[in-house]
Formats: sequence, structure tokens, C-alpha cells
Amino acid sequence: MINKNLQSINVNPCKMCMPMGAALAFKGIENSMVLMHGSQGCSTYIRRHISTHFNEPIDIASSSLNEKGTVYGGEENLKKGLKNLLKLYQPGVIGVITTCLAETIGEDIVRMVAEFKREEEINDLAMIPVATPGYGGSQYEGYYLTLRRIVEELATSQSKQSSPKINIITGNLTPADIRKIKRILNLFDFNYTLLPDLSETCDAPFSADYKKIARGGTTIKDIEEMGTAVASIEFGFLVDDNLSPARFLEKEFAVPLYRLPLPIGLKNVDSFINLLSRLAKKDIPTEIMVERGRMLDGMIDSHKYNAEGRAAIFGEPDLVYALTALCAENGIFPAVVATGTKIPDLEKKISKLTDNFTEEPIIIHQADFAVIRKHVQQQGVNLLIGHSDGNFITEKDDIPLVRTGFPIHDRIGAQRELSVVYEGSMRLLDKITNTILQAKHNSYRQDLFERYYLPVKGGGKHVFG
Repeated sequence: MINKNLQSINVNPCKMCMPMGAALAFKGIENSMVLMHGSQGCSTYIRRHISTHFNEPIDIASSSLNEKGTVYGGEENLKKGLKNLLKLYQPGVIGVITTCLAETIGEDIVRMVAEFKREEEINDLAMIPVATPGYGGSQYEGYYLTLRRIVEELATSQSKQSSPKINIITGNLTPADIRKIKRILNLFDFNYTLLPDLSETCDAPFSADYKKIARGGTTIKDIEEMGTAVASIEFGFLVDDNLSPARFLEKEFAVPLYRLPLPIGLKNVDSFINLLSRLAKKDIPTEIMVERGRMLDGMIDSHKYNAEGRAAIFGEPDLVYALTALCAENGIFPAVVATGTKIPDLEKKISKLTDNFTEEPIIIHQADFAVIRKHVQQQGVNLLIGHSDGNFITEKDDIPLVRTGFPIHDRIGAQRELSVVYEGSMRLLDKITNTILQAKHNSYRQDLFERYYLPVKGGGKHVFG
């Protein structure tokens, strides 16, 4: 009898765990701290990834579950950890997230947090529990689930604001990306709330005075007022409705939802800018149109080189979709499209982007880099686009990697990488095209030699043939 209850084993998964995404989401909230209910190693792993990506100090508290807590429960550890966190950091928001261990033994963090607040008589501090077992999904699900829980906990329909706002659910973007989006919103004279806002918390200027909690982030007041906004724009084109903070605001407070792809690539950016123009009831500012013209000029400059590109694109679903769109509209064939998350209609959406090509891309859900590498070899891929973990393939097969997304832990400056709107899209396209050119320069002599010279029978030198 065949056991059909099977699951593929990931040797080198193209994803990270849900708590990673949860920690990233809380990093964009003003004066916030995260306590991870689980073992010390989990918080260390997540601190290391976030810190090396942003090149900033990252503090994450831990309940430090050990063998005793695993058997008898970790409530005592959690409450001690919360007391220490309050004493050392005096945060304005505490996110309590779980790990595989805490979820496997069935820890009820909602009850524990509520009980802790009663015992300590805490009434004016937001403490938001989020269940994020590592095996429950990737960092993508953890990120959006956390944003949803934050909005569910804090948003109301009451407001004292003088003018209506729009909400922007930013997605997992770089601080430079978020600053660019703010600039675009300011050009349209919008009053807005960005959730989350890592533009300062994960890319702080140098200061001689060390701050335990970095300045910046979305304020509690702004989150509370999200239920009174005139619209929500969510850069979560593939996010499930049950994880979507903007969908919650639509259902609970009737805030109109506009779900868009990440604004990377000409068509995606056009969709974003045209929507802003409609919502603002204003013409598109000249400064933005000039940037669009420069991007068109750059696309013309690079198109003659890009047809030689056969790319493998991997990373978080929304970024993968946007990168595929950027490649497709510039003549680079996305031969392999892979994400560590299961997205039900990814094939349908990708096929709309690639219908001008004579081939169909290979699309991989819940991807493992061993599987990605196999398809890279079969499809004749000559370009990798994704985060630093793809260097595994570069090392083995000498295929160049254009680093983008999270995490980038083997290069400096990930927090300053700009990939959104017209300017950022053009910068990213330049990087991709230049990588194709460099790879061609590195290999063209060998390619010509192998193509036009045949070995002499019996050995010896090659001859022209």
C-alpha cells in the first residue's frame, strides 16, 4: 500500500520562518520591541539575519525556553522576559511572537499576555501576541499575519485628524524604497500612513548616542486612525485575504482597498502612479513624469542586450512577481520563477506576464535551492535574480547573481538599495543588464572557440571548421 501522505523534504529552502517576518513587521512600528517565546537560538538566528541585512543593531528579547519549560510549559519564562524587557527598554509597543517549540507544546500566548497585563496592572501599553510557528509558513506569511494582528488590535473608526489619510501597506521593502514612496506621496500632497515604516528604524543616521530602540516607525496614533482612511493601497498582490491588513480594514471599517503589485517595472509603477493621481484628483507631477521618461530612455538603451538573458528569479512572492514583470517587459526571459511560499494562482498571474515569449517558465512553489538548481541547469539559465542564498548556485555553476530582496548578508548596503518607482526600477534594470554584459564578456572567447573550432582527429590542436 502506497502512503500518499508525503511531503517533499527541503534541503536548502528558498525561504525563512514565520517569526522572521513577524520581527521585520514589528521593526517598522515606533518604539516597539519584540519578545520571542521560544529558545534562545531562534532569537539569535533572527537577530543575525536582520542585523547583517540592514547593518544595524537589532535587539530581540527571548523567553529562553529550555528543557524544563518544554516539558512543564514556559509561562513563567515568558512573564519574566516581559518584566525584564519593560525594565530595560521601556517600549511603547511589545510584540510577543512564538517559535516552533512554543507552538508545538501548545503555549497559549494570548491568555498569558492578557494575564500578565492584569497582574502587572498594565493598561496603557500595547502588547500584541502573534502565533508564528516556523512550520506554519514562510517569513512572507509571518510578515503579513503580524501586520494584520497589529491593525486588528489598534485600528478604530474614531479619529481627530484634520484631513483624511490614505493607508499604504508597504510590503517587505528596503528603507530606501520606503523613503522613495514617501517622496512620491508628498509630491501628490497626500496625508498618509505607511505600515510598517522601516525607513529610519532600519537605516538610522550615525549618532554618537546609542539608542536601545531606534527612532522612527509608524506611530500608534497613525495605526489607530487607519480605520478612518479614505483608501488603502496594499503592495501585497498575492497575499491571502486572511493575512491582509487592508482587507480587514475594508471589511471592518469600509475602507476601500486597492491591491497593487510592488511598484517595480514600468507597468507596475504606472498602475501605482495613476491610482495616486485618481485618488488625489490631481495631474501627475512633472517631476514624476520626467523620471518616467528617463526610465523609458534607459529601457531603450538596454533592450538590445537583454534578449540574451535567461533568468531564474526567486524570493518572496510579491517581489518575484514584480521582478518577473520587470524582466518580461525588457526582453529577459524568466525561465525559472521560484518562491518558498505556496501561492495558489501564481501560475495564472505569471503566465499573463510571459505570454509574449515562445516558452513557458518553470514555476516552483515551496522551493528548495537544490530543485531550483536542477531547473536552472535544464533551462540554460545564465542569470540569477534574488537574495543572497542564491549564491549557493553561483558557487557551484558560476552563474552570476543580482542580489535583491531579503536577506542580503554577503554584501554591504542592502538597506540603501532602491528598486521601486521609475528611478529604482531603472537602477535595478541597469544592474541586471550590466550583469548580462559582464557574463558575456567573461565567456565569449570560450564560446567562440567551442562553437567554431573542431578538435583534430587523434588529438592535437583545434582547427577552424
